[in-house]
Amino acid sequence: MGFNLSRVMIQLIRGFKDILPEEIEIWKQVEQAAVDLFESFGFRQIRVPVLEKAELFQRSIGEHTDIVEKEMYTFPASRGELITLRPEATASVVRSYIQQRMYAKDPIQKLYTIGPMFRKERPQKGRYRQFYQINAEAFGIASPYIDAQLMVMLNTFFRRLSITGLEVHLNSLGCPRCRPAFKAALSAMLEEKSEELCSDCIRRRSSNPMRVLDCKTPACQAVVENAPAMTDFLCEGCVRHFDQVKTALAAMDVAYVVSPRLVRGLDYYTRTAFEIQTHELGAQNAVAGGGRYDNLVQALDGPEQPAIGFAIGLDRLVDLMLTKKAAAALPPEIFIAAIGENVQETSFEWSCELGRQGIKTEIDFSGRSLKALMKRANRLGAAYVLIVGEQELEKGAVLLRDMVSKQQTEIAVNNLADGIKAQMAAAQI
Repeated sequence: MGFNLSRVMIQLIRGFKDILPEEIEIWKQVEQAAVDLFESFGFRQIRVPVLEKAELFQRSIGEHTDIVEKEMYTFPASRGELITLRPEATASVVRSYIQQRMYAKDPIQKLYTIGPMFRKERPQKGRYRQFYQINAEAFGIASPYIDAQLMVMLNTFFRRLSITGLEVHLNSLGCPRCRPAFKAALSAMLEEKSEELCSDCIRRRSSNPMRVLDCKTPACQAVVENAPAMTDFLCEGCVRHFDQVKTALAAMDVAYVVSPRLVRGLDYYTRTAFEIQTHELGAQNAVAGGGRYDNLVQALDGPEQPAIGFAIGLDRLVDLMLTKKAAAALPPEIFIAAIGENVQETSFEWSCELGRQGIKTEIDFSGRSLKALMKRANRLGAAYVLIVGEQELEKGAVLLRDMVSKQQTEIAVNNLADGIKAQMAAAQI
């Protein structure tokens, strides 16, 4: 069957990517490490929809942020309602916390979620329009110890993945009591330097001056080098909270850098803000980040409850791991070499039964010669080859070949799976 050369092959949408089988093993490793660790810290998994009402993100993230103004995938639905592919997970988890009245059962809820997010950003290395995050959110805890605990948990997570060379960058964004004075001082300074700002930051300097601190344009970064620092404007409560976070991190030997320009990209953050950064991924150097959002639950019409959370960029994290080691598919434990057409049905049934019993099995239905099948088993890295031909079936016993020792053992076809398991266990002793 040939290709129709007159037609152009359908390709990926720009900014999206395929995650190929060769990479999936690392994705699974990362996700399982998160599940195991987060649950040992008392977090429970939640799954929220990828589609939400646009108003949820407009009210939570902030109408004057780049995400809401430029980057959301928003569509009209029935009755003129606007719906949005979620650009981040926190707002959705907060919406669920309120709508499902989780706070009524227990205001303290520790939740995590894993899944795709969507932003109409300029595609570049490590930054996609469909990207994946691991999120953790803790509700109902005002203590600075939970701030530190989340960063300890993140630090442990990366260590378990054998990732080093990471830095915790930390800042306090203050609270509604102390932030207005800082924003006024920052806005006044930006007004004086307006001719040196990019067009986006000229627009932001009045409506959302703190976002200028997060601008990646070199000219704007040079301007904010001498900008006022939020830590110089903190009220007594915020100073005390920030000091306790730093003391708790030091007690757990988690190294950190105080970064006065760190603001994160969303309006809902208060007090603690942090990022985990690496120098191994170029410009897009943050692999995790988060902070407090003590006013968000109430802002979305829920009860007054403090909250804090973080997000891990899965795409960037996998890229980082791929620089450390090559991705490799896990080889099959058993490769069934079915020789001849007459043994195909029986071999098929065995492959299904072995798979059901948790033995990773591969089979070739081509009916090719034993030599060709052994070559394929070698390419796949199979630990054992089960050799099945008409003679073996008539005899009631098949050959199990150890591909390392080259030894062959007869296994009775009755209770085949148990016989294979026993042979594999004996080889490990």
